[in-house]
Amino acid sequence: MTRRVYVLAQFKPKQGKETELFEVLKRLEPDSYREEGCIQYMLTRQIDHPSASRNEYPIVFNEIWEDADAWSAHGRRQQIQNFFQTQVEDETGLVEDVIVTAYSDESVDFDAPVFE
Repeated sequence: MTRRVYVLAQFKPKQGKETELFEVLKRLEPDSYREEGCIQYMLTRQIDHPSASRNEYPIVFNEIWEDADAWSAHGRRQQIQNFFQTQVEDETGLVEDVIVTAYSDESVDFDAPVFE
């Protein structure tokens, strides 16, 4: 067991904007990999496969952070905040919706918060 945080950041692009959004997100990778505590920060695209179902979120960051503090620091970075402001919150942004979920490989009490 580790204190690592496993994150999936799933993006639903606006109609006709998938390729453009993928390129914008790809530019976040190099700096994120240089962050303290970043173990993995990989942008992926959904594929068709007989063993998998499709959903409306075809672009996903697969992230692994050393701990919750490292992931929190990532979210406070100006580049990340700017992306969310201009591409998610702004009406002219490329993102229709985003789902960010975090996971742990530790055995936890499901009634208690994992990260405080």
